[in-house]
Amino acid sequence: MAEIIELKATDLAAMLCSRVCHDLINPIGAIGNGLEVLTDPGQTEMAEGARDLIASAAKQSRAKLEFARLAYGASSTSGTDIDTRECERVARILFEIEKADLEWNVPLILLPKHKAKLFMNMLLIAAGSVPRGGQVTASITGPAGEEKFEFTSKSDPEKRQKTLIPSGSAGLLSGIPDEGFVDARGIQPFYTGVLARMTDMEIAIGIENDQFFFTATPKPAEKTEEAAE
Repeated sequence: MAEIIELKATDLAAMLCSRVCHDLINPIGAIGNGLEVLTDPGQTEMAEGARDLIASAAKQSRAKLEFARLAYGASSTSGTDIDTRECERVARILFEIEKADLEWNVPLILLPKHKAKLFMNMLLIAAGSVPRGGQVTASITGPAGEEKFEFTSKSDPEKRQKTLIPSGSAGLLSGIPDEGFVDARGIQPFYTGVLARMTDMEIAIGIENDQFFFTATPKPAEKTEEAAE
């Protein structure tokens, strides 16, 4: 049986930084292009389109940065817990640039920082299951310390696009990528799996009756003890 890949902290950080750069390079480049048009006296007829381009790109950049700050970074140095109202705020900003709609069924609770990061990274993977639009539902149930995370999604039938499991996600989440290695392209789902193992959560992902499901549940106590040994 293949072993779970363990990345050095420096490699993990480098790949996450690369992922953030990849997400931002296009919208930031678009802002630069728009500014060039606005400063060119020979392209005044394109000024309105340039302003729209800048506004759209700035919106995308903000959403991606807000998400990265919470899902990848420390986000806050004031404590070890994150309020789910902050998770919702960032999630709704993110879904303003996603094609899917978000249904948020999450109580107002405090989550340990790594669990909050796990939840947000799972949300991004769930959004990727309906790339052409649909409905994503995010839920947290269970008592404090034993929360269950659940995401479901279904594509918009008018788009004629099947709901899917984002390519390679299952293997990356398990820490055993299909390709046998992990790089910056797959670091986000791989990191999600790292967070799940750090927080003693078991992940399940799949498609059932044309609906995507993605869950994280607390490991039974005996499994947690075995892992510690």
